[in-house]
Amino acid sequence: MLLSLTGKFGAITGKFESPQLATLRSISLFSQIATHELRAIRGLLHRRTYFKDEIIFDEGEKAQAVYFILQGKVLICRQGRPVDGEIAELEAGQCFGEMALLHSPPRMAQVRAAEDCTLDVLFREDFLGLLQTHSQIASKLSFELARMMGARLRQTVNRYVL
Repeated sequence: MLLSLTGKFGAITGKFESPQLATLRSISLFSQIATHELRAIRGLLHRRTYFKDEIIFDEGEKAQAVYFILQGKVLICRQGRPVDGEIAELEAGQCFGEMALLHSPPRMAQVRAAEDCTLDVLFREDFLGLLQTHSQIASKLSFELARMMGARLRQTVNRYVL
C-alpha cells in the first residue's frame, strides 16, 4: 500500500522525506530536484558550522566549493571591511560561492558569519564526480544554478543601470 502525504514536506508518495532533506529542499537551488535525487546530492554535502564573525573564505582564495545556508546569516564584504565594505547579507535558504562549480577563479569577496550559522558545502570535485555518475541530477542542478545566476545578474544590472 502506498501512503500519500501532504503538508510541511509537500506531496510525498510512498516515502517519507526526512527533515534534513526538507531543509535542503528549502534552498531554491534544490527546489525542483526529486527526493531520490536529493538523497544522492545529500551524500556529497559536508556540514560546517561557523561562529559569529568567523571567516568562511577570503577574497582572492581559489574557489573550491559552493555553500548552502541552513541556519544563520553570512556577510559578503570587501576583504577585512565588514562594515564599510558590505556587499550583501544572505540568510537561510540561500547559497553563495556558486561560481566554484563551474570553474575555480579567485574569490571576489570575503565571506564571514554574520551570526552563528550552519552550512552545507558542495566541493567542485564532488560536483564533477556527480556529472560522471549521475549526469541527469547534475544537469538539473546545473540548470537551476544557471537560472539563479541569471536572476542575480539581472538584479545587479537593474541596481546599477536603471
